[in-house]
Amino acid sequence: MKKHNKEHHGSQDLTLPWYLILSCCCCWKTSDLVVPPRLALLLLCQAESSTRSSHPTDFNLSSLFSPTSAARAAARAGLTDAGGEREKCDGSDVTEGDESQPAMMAKKQDARAPIYNLIVVGLSGTEKEKGQCGVGKSCFCNRYVRPSADDFYLDHTSVLSTSDFGGRVVNNDHFLFWGEVSRVFEEGPECRMHVVEQTEFIDDQTFQPHRSTAMQPYIKRAAGTKLSSAEKLMYFCTDQLGLEQDFEQKQMPEGKLQVDGFLLCVDVSRGMNRNFDDQLKFVTNLYGHISKTKKPIVLVLTKCDEGVERYIKDAHTFGITKKSLPVVETSARSNINVDLAFLTLVQLIDKGRGKPKIIPYFEALKLQSQQIASAKDRYEWLINRIVKNHNETWLNTSRRMNTSPEFKEYVFLEGTAKCKKLFQQHVYRLKQEHIERRRKIYLSTLPLALSSLVPDLDEIDQLSWSGVQKVLESKQHFAHWFVVLEDSPWEDTSHIDNMEDERIPSDLLETGEAEDLFNAHLEHLRNECRRAEMRPWEEARSFIMNEEFYQWLEETEYLDLYNRHQKEIIDRAKEDFQELLLEYSELFYELEVDAKPSKEKMGAIQEVLGEEQRFKALQKLPAERDALVLKHIHFVYHPTKETCPSSPHCGDFKIEQLLVSRFPTCYPFFDVKAHFGDTKADRINLVILGKDGLAREFANEIRALCTNDDWYVLDGKMYELTLRPIEGNVRLPVNSFNTPTFTPHGCLCLYNSKESLSYVIESLERLRESTLGRRDSQLAQLPTSLLLVTKRGVGSYVEIGGETALHLITQGQQTARRLQCSFLDPASPGVGYGHNVNESQINQVLRGLLDIRRSTSFKLSLLSYHASFTLRKSRLVHGYIAVYSVSRKASLETLCAFLCEVQDIIPVQLLAVGDSQAELTDSDYACEQQMQGEELAHEIEGRFNSVVCGSGGLWEVCIG
Repeated sequence: MKKHNKEHHGSQDLTLPWYLILSCCCCWKTSDLVVPPRLALLLLCQAESSTRSSHPTDFNLSSLFSPTSAARAAARAGLTDAGGEREKCDGSDVTEGDESQPAMMAKKQDARAPIYNLIVVGLSGTEKEKGQCGVGKSCFCNRYVRPSADDFYLDHTSVLSTSDFGGRVVNNDHFLFWGEVSRVFEEGPECRMHVVEQTEFIDDQTFQPHRSTAMQPYIKRAAGTKLSSAEKLMYFCTDQLGLEQDFEQKQMPEGKLQVDGFLLCVDVSRGMNRNFDDQLKFVTNLYGHISKTKKPIVLVLTKCDEGVERYIKDAHTFGITKKSLPVVETSARSNINVDLAFLTLVQLIDKGRGKPKIIPYFEALKLQSQQIASAKDRYEWLINRIVKNHNETWLNTSRRMNTSPEFKEYVFLEGTAKCKKLFQQHVYRLKQEHIERRRKIYLSTLPLALSSLVPDLDEIDQLSWSGVQKVLESKQHFAHWFVVLEDSPWEDTSHIDNMEDERIPSDLLETGEAEDLFNAHLEHLRNECRRAEMRPWEEARSFIMNEEFYQWLEETEYLDLYNRHQKEIIDRAKEDFQELLLEYSELFYELEVDAKPSKEKMGAIQEVLGEEQRFKALQKLPAERDALVLKHIHFVYHPTKETCPSSPHCGDFKIEQLLVSRFPTCYPFFDVKAHFGDTKADRINLVILGKDGLAREFANEIRALCTNDDWYVLDGKMYELTLRPIEGNVRLPVNSFNTPTFTPHGCLCLYNSKESLSYVIESLERLRESTLGRRDSQLAQLPTSLLLVTKRGVGSYVEIGGETALHLITQGQQTARRLQCSFLDPASPGVGYGHNVNESQINQVLRGLLDIRRSTSFKLSLLSYHASFTLRKSRLVHGYIAVYSVSRKASLETLCAFLCEVQDIIPVQLLAVGDSQAELTDSDYACEQQMQGEELAHEIEGRFNSVVCGSGGLWEVCIG
């Protein structure tokens, strides 16, 4: 017999005339299988008909006798595979005469991917047997079959009605078919898996197991090696039951599934109403039955994110005693090591896929945390690049990002809800920036509007800002400059997006910025009026024009000097007049003036003040003098630091600035938004500082205790907890404590070795050095706590990283004293396996931050006299320390007016302050002021002291 060999891409194809092949006897053998003669004849006839049109004499023998073609032909011929192939045909067929041979071959290779039937078992039964919640079998299966965050469900109930139990999903069985999964592993070709969960469904009426066709106990039923259920549908979630038509309907394969291996689940968390020792007894009994099947078994520890150290150690001990049973620590909620558990079982089933490489839980957690952080950074970069307008909607933006790998990756890892939350935060920042730009445009237009609508000083000189607003509304051209919006505030209306309409929203006039601009406009009009009323420059020039120096300067320079001199005289006269009004503080309280005093009361004030020289100094500026009187009356009627005549140099502002600069954590009331961000008590921003993964691991532990929306329950109240783990150089922007979206309320420093403690010390010192003299210097006073933590698996503090715990604790306490931060007692052994701290320590840190932000046990308020009026109305005051200057009469008179409103039962301490000891003892005026203070203290049955305020800021008591 003559053979024709043909070389093609380095492989040999055997090509023969079909009539020669018919002469072959017995059977033929290819490289893959032995073909019986009867099957060979069938294949040759098929090949002859398919190749007759293109090549009547030759055809490819190697392609003809491929294993897949042989298997299909055998099925058509009614032959069985003597070799007992374990994989099932997927039912797909190839049209005869198809010439796209490469595609056919690829499809045939896919069909050859092996299928493994994997069974998930564990403690099941009634609430009495398994507690209030299951051991996590359903979540474990859900995370593996559908790993995307959006497809993961935490709630899977086993208590069903009779109708749900009889539906096509459960199908009157006590097991769930989770579907078919395909995976490509590093070693070996792609494989497919059928995932089945063995459970026990409870009747919602009798709370006993449902009656089914297989009435065996759970342990015997779970150890079965064959499963079948006609027309059973793939399970998705509890909501699917009764609504099967709303979900994809994929049936469980017909016939009996041959079980290839078991995943034995053990819940290592502190389950409610469930004793772990009882669970371990159940698992031991269950293992005894499934081990008799001689099928591979993997012990899966579920809920390790909430794991208890003793439980996990006992589970590892159990695995060691059972012929070194592989143990995989997992968390379905955090998606840690779920794939690894199934891969380990597949490798035990198919030895050709390599040996199992089990990764410890916290090592896998660290890797996944880094992956999520990296994916979040890429997703935020994508949002910043795509979303430039605050009016963008999530629906449109998500459609635009739908094909972006950054979006897909973060959705897969964290879910659509968290993607949407980050988008909303970005849009909110864009909107705030847009509002601020529009506000600046409106405020820059307001001076022009005021100059156009109220150019006359007489019209507005005697009016308050609220009265001026009414005057503006009455003007004919008001609508040209302003727009009245139906909805308010203006930031929430569509007007901010109407770039063509630059009219000012009318409610913007209610802001302090608008009032400041009005005051500037009013001052400008008064200056203009003053220039018109003053002695003209020509008259003043006549006194100096004959002097020799007159020729040294230009005319314009003399005029400028003259105007500045006149302004200084007027400003000094105003300050003196304002001091005069303060010295007569009791007069205004006795007259009980209101915001609009009558002519009679105004006349009484002028009569009392008329003989004073400081009153007469402004007789050529009566309008401005009356305006100062009205402003002071308004201040008396509504005393605040904004209405204070000295504003913005009011003492309250200066006190707040001083306290915030020196004690930012104790007095965070000044410019809170600019310095400390959001001060709502229901939000906590915490920096976690640690080295070599400590910060990220600790942050993940806290997040595991939070709800899905990062809300933390503390003392029965919900707090939005935002964490920022930092593990690198704090001087780099990427490791900055403060970001545009994160302003810390506190810092928790973690260490477990001498090196990690040195990192904490160095980082805090760098932070404080870098913030000296800057606006964010309050970071140097950030509330800080120091905590010694153990490494994973360390059960006690006897030794950590080669150093004794006692030595590390001593070093930590010394560091805490030096850095002026609190030192937390280390967690007791056995509280939580693999956990750095326990929940009580987290609560201790958070309570400390909340106490600093809203301490109510004892509070000392430093206020001006006028600010205390508001304080008395809103808070309970237990006493006053009233301070006055011995060199200023207005200080003592304001104190007297203040005491008129203080109840007799409230204790008062009077404190006279002098700049030096000599002033207190040698100055006649100061001595007189002290005598008046002593008499006043005796009159109100209070106490009196005088103190010296030295250059170092120390006070010394002089008189007891």
